[in-house]
Amino acid sequence: MGFRKDFLWGGSTAANQCEGAYLEDGKGLNTADVMTAGTAKTPREITETIEAGRKYPSHIAVDHYHHFKEDIALMAEMGFKSYRMSISWARIYPNGYDAKPNEAGLKHYDEVFDELKRHNMEPIVTISHYETPLAMVKKFGSWKSREAVDCYVRYCNTIFNRYKGKVKYWLTFNEINSMSLSSWLAGGIPETDSEQDHMIAAYHQFVASAEAVKLAHSIDPDYKVGMMYGGLFSYPATCDPEDVEGNEQFMKKMLFYPDVQCRGYYPAYKLKEFERKGIKLPVVEGDDQILKEGKVDFLSFSYYFTLVAGKNTEKASVECGSLVTGYNNPYLKSTDWGFTIDPRGLRYSLNLFYDRYQIPLMIVENGLGALDQVEADGSIHDPYRAEYLREHIREMKKAVDEDGVDLLGYNWWGPFDIVSAGTGEMRKRYGFIYVDMDDEGKGTLNRSRKDSFYYYKKIIASNGENLD
Repeated sequence: MGFRKDFLWGGSTAANQCEGAYLEDGKGLNTADVMTAGTAKTPREITETIEAGRKYPSHIAVDHYHHFKEDIALMAEMGFKSYRMSISWARIYPNGYDAKPNEAGLKHYDEVFDELKRHNMEPIVTISHYETPLAMVKKFGSWKSREAVDCYVRYCNTIFNRYKGKVKYWLTFNEINSMSLSSWLAGGIPETDSEQDHMIAAYHQFVASAEAVKLAHSIDPDYKVGMMYGGLFSYPATCDPEDVEGNEQFMKKMLFYPDVQCRGYYPAYKLKEFERKGIKLPVVEGDDQILKEGKVDFLSFSYYFTLVAGKNTEKASVECGSLVTGYNNPYLKSTDWGFTIDPRGLRYSLNLFYDRYQIPLMIVENGLGALDQVEADGSIHDPYRAEYLREHIREMKKAVDEDGVDLLGYNWWGPFDIVSAGTGEMRKRYGFIYVDMDDEGKGTLNRSRKDSFYYYKKIIASNGENLD
């Protein structure tokens, strides 16, 4: 069988991790702009204002804002069919709640989409990717308020109309289930807020997403709008029924997000949990119909690792950038940042979602963050990245050929080196393209090809058949 002829091979980025130019052309501050740099062991900090002497990675990032033509040309050289990117909300509506959009921001993305079209690349656009206009947080608490839904729908209306004919695939929120893990990233909600607040914010994002789906279809029937799940998948620690049950409960905390967006209603198990905890959702008359009518067209997700969960998982801690469940998997190796390397888990995740929802799937993030060494002649030999890519695509192919999964595309994170969302580091490099920038924000920003650049090019040219 093989992959479909129109399979979307490409790569993924996020505006706040690559664009830089954080106050250019009328852009407002967003939640990522007040996050300092960290490390694998030192969490990023959130500051109320921009503090002198602190390092904020999003401010410069890798200056994709001014290098997008060069970066797109390099991706086209690899043969990319798609580029999953995000629009910075604060470039279009600097405060989030503005009455009129910022024309300079709209014009910038016109230029990006025109450049992608020139290279026959399909944009896959995330509408909100780990950045919410900071003014919305300060004025009305961001997604804790229903006002955020109105702001988001206004923003969607603007970009859906502006980019009609240029964009086909949209994703409403990046890793929406992060509201239960890293709420500041997910929507500008402090981690210290109550679970009630987090669930209210998630509810408002569900309603906003559904409204966006309905709006998109009314503006252009050819629009395809998907959800994006942050890839948390776990195995039971043992065959002890308590561990199996513990793992099921852990996964339900995550899977209720795609349950709502793909099925159009809250699952019974989540409503029962809310009853036990006394959590009240801010339901407005008509919301149930909105959720039902605003089901997504496809499901996209990130996949980096698998976890192990069990009866002791509730006693473990959750940290931004890494997840601790209380268990390790002795059968898997890990990256320098503690992510397990589990290619078979990708096939497992594809089957889990396709069996559960029976709608098309898209992998929009998969990759290996590693310490790359630049040789004296400028070359970068990264066989570990090629191996990671090869083994994951093999398992992905099995899911398509042997299991019958309807898979639309595969987009590697990220095609060129960008800032890590979890740690704010540059040295955690994912790209096939090296960017000369260090953790201190110093470097030439020159781009250069790694060995893996040519390997992925070969894979794309063969539509995933040539993995040797």
